[in-house]
Amino acid sequence: MTLQISREQGSPVDVALVGRKRANPLTLLAGGMMLVIAILIVPPVFVLLQNSLFVTNPDGSHGAITFEYFVSLFQEDGILRSGANSLKFAVLTTFFSLVLGGSLAWIVERTDAPFRGLAFLMSVVSLGIPLIIYVPAWLSFLGPIGPVNEIYRTLSGDSGNLFEVNSIAGMVLIETLGWLPLSFLLFAANFRAANAELEEAARMSGASIASMVWRISIPLAAPAVFAVGLFILISALQSFDVPKLVGTSANIKLLTTDIYDSIRAAVPPKVGLASAYSVILSIAVAGLMYFYSRVSRNASRYATVTGKGYRPRLLPLGRYRWLGGAFVITTVFVVLAVPLLSLLWIALTPYSEPISVAALSTLTLENFAIVLGSSDYLGLVLNTVVSAAAAATITMAIMVVCGWLVARRRRFHAVIDQMTAMPMLIPGIVLSVAMMDVALRSPIPLYSTLSIIVIAFVIHYMPYGMRYTFGGVLQIHRELEESAGVSGASSLAVLRRIVVPLLWPAVLAGWIFIFLNASRDLSTPIILAGPDTKTIAVAIFDQAANGEFSEVAALGLLWSLLMSSVAMIFYVCMRRRGGNLFGP
Repeated sequence: MTLQISREQGSPVDVALVGRKRANPLTLLAGGMMLVIAILIVPPVFVLLQNSLFVTNPDGSHGAITFEYFVSLFQEDGILRSGANSLKFAVLTTFFSLVLGGSLAWIVERTDAPFRGLAFLMSVVSLGIPLIIYVPAWLSFLGPIGPVNEIYRTLSGDSGNLFEVNSIAGMVLIETLGWLPLSFLLFAANFRAANAELEEAARMSGASIASMVWRISIPLAAPAVFAVGLFILISALQSFDVPKLVGTSANIKLLTTDIYDSIRAAVPPKVGLASAYSVILSIAVAGLMYFYSRVSRNASRYATVTGKGYRPRLLPLGRYRWLGGAFVITTVFVVLAVPLLSLLWIALTPYSEPISVAALSTLTLENFAIVLGSSDYLGLVLNTVVSAAAAATITMAIMVVCGWLVARRRRFHAVIDQMTAMPMLIPGIVLSVAMMDVALRSPIPLYSTLSIIVIAFVIHYMPYGMRYTFGGVLQIHRELEESAGVSGASSLAVLRRIVVPLLWPAVLAGWIFIFLNASRDLSTPIILAGPDTKTIAVAIFDQAANGEFSEVAALGLLWSLLMSSVAMIFYVCMRRRGGNLFGP
């Protein structure tokens, strides 16, 4: 007797067999994604640990295991000083960014203060301006011969300076103003989504504005304060450009500048020492990231979003209304207008002359003509655009698949999720050191090429790409995929024909975000760029470090104009999607 099994369509056996057949492609796809991510992440992490824990021989090979590099850091007392400076710099930057950004966001989103739209204009334009060009602008404006100190000496008769920009205070000021637009946008998104009924009830009960803010607004904003604060703290701890350009002349060293100096200033380069610094900095960032994840998980306890889909009434400030408007205008003027006008003055003067009536006769467009007519500057633009665009394209292509696998809880989704988040633990300057060694060991010529910069960018921005695609997939109804599956489409066909077309707004927003940030990134390519592969940010850093401010200012202004236009497109895309800066 032969047992015959029905193969009619729709039978349980058919469904089971089809399910088994369809599981294989998904397994291969998930395995392929894990392999790609591992190829990207494992080599820099491996060489970083190897260089920090093993003796490096003169020929580049490694000998016995050693803790010499870590011991020397603490014996020389350098890491304690640098670590204390890094912590002080990051904490102060975070504090002032939270206070100013949160205050501005509350005024814009909750009150009837005038000129509120200027805050969004400031933030969007600032997204396209590399932080590195703010540095020469503020050094010129607040420097010993800048207008602030000149006016102070004229009015007071004192021969000293009102403000020493080359100090921890100067570093904190410039870094805070650089982070203020982003802090504002993040807080504004939180205030826009949160329930304002408690604030309205407090005002109707006769509470003063100060009492309402202290007892209602600040406690409700607690999760946003923790989340934004930790994000800025981590970013400030990884900062390199401001500490290097501002703090070097005052001999103020941070962990990031020590890492750079160990490679660039030492002969021969102290790769082992730089790797040890990098490991310690990465461990500190990892601890903060863990804390950040815990805060994010617990944020639901403070949820106040109503889901009613209405815009809360703006709180009338009464006689303080124009005071709120003055705060908005002052913030926009200081954050955006002052540095751009300072850069414009530097760009229009042949030798970065101090601001004065007499210097008006020397104004010229020569620096702009040099930048626009130079093939070297054209090469910088091409390097920046190509590397940023390639990195954004590759990152989003990989993250489309990874985001879908994780969001739909497909094969190995948890492993893929953790692997794509790992680059968050590696600061840009640390990644630059690691990728330099990877390029030197590679059988393929990668050192000082655009390819190694693109790879570093892909690794660095992988977590951001995942956030966009993951959130985008969650907004796609699962029923669409299930209907296609019932109709006979394979999982890969569903991904290609259903998910990808519907996901393109999230992919576009993620692409623009990565492109903007890669084009202004300094810490990641600073060690990797060669003479012919410098990006705009690296070139500005090199020229600013040599005191060549005039052409830097012209280049920075032209580049900022271009990137700010891209940032406007990015902002419009995000507004239409109803998302915020970092995804849905």
